[in-house]
Amino acid sequence: MQVRERIDKNSDGFTSAERRLSSALLADYPFLGLEPIQELSKKTKISAASISRFVNKIGFQGFQEFQRQLIEELKERQRSPIDLHETRHPARSDYFSDFVTRANDLMTTSAEAITIAQFDRLSELIGDERRKVFVIGGRISDTIAQYFSRHLRQIRPDVYHLPADPEAWPDYLLRMKPKDLLIVVDFRRYQSNLASLAEHATLHNKTHVILFTDKWLSPIAGNAREVIALPIESGTLWDSYVGAFALIEAMLARAAELNWDKTRRRIQKWDSMRLNTEDK
Repeated sequence: MQVRERIDKNSDGFTSAERRLSSALLADYPFLGLEPIQELSKKTKISAASISRFVNKIGFQGFQEFQRQLIEELKERQRSPIDLHETRHPARSDYFSDFVTRANDLMTTSAEAITIAQFDRLSELIGDERRKVFVIGGRISDTIAQYFSRHLRQIRPDVYHLPADPEAWPDYLLRMKPKDLLIVVDFRRYQSNLASLAEHATLHNKTHVILFTDKWLSPIAGNAREVIALPIESGTLWDSYVGAFALIEAMLARAAELNWDKTRRRIQKWDSMRLNTEDK
């Protein structure tokens, strides 16, 4: 169990000081927890003794064990396909059938990664035409972001997919207004410049960041208003994003249904304007 999960599990029994400490740890997770205990005490204005009692309460024998767990989580964040190959679970003789079974398991777990309330809230947000929507992903995960933005453009206007080149980002940042949406797809191994983009959009533009990530949490989580942590471990040398695609497709379908009259008219106009490139 991750440290953040232990914190959440035990949060009902926290004192006021422990609630302040847990909020600080989660706001800069996992890095603040890797500070020496005296430095953590100084930054949070909570005594070292209280910090020690806190880590005991969430199930650790001491502060060193607490930090070792955080270090292990950091290592998991950076695992490459080579690392994953070393720990993969061998498939049965029918490789494809076994792979589909694993994918189905990920899909089932993905359904538990988001509550009904959060799903409904996000579906309404992406369909709200008062907000512009900006979308971007990482080196691999931008494929998911492109899929999302191309479909969302057919549902509503003012949807922008940011290019990979950071030199083009200022043009999009200049368009972002308070309460617009910046949707970021960032799975391990995380892309540091996306975290800088999200931080700027949040602090300077007051844009609402929605993050699709994994259980190790992209650093963007510290600036995100909504975080969806999806399972990606397939037991092979590649992480799998079938859960992310399923969730995005469900959100797109729901957003379209919530505003169906507008969506229908937009798709009709869209189709009427499509260029026919077939040979006559």
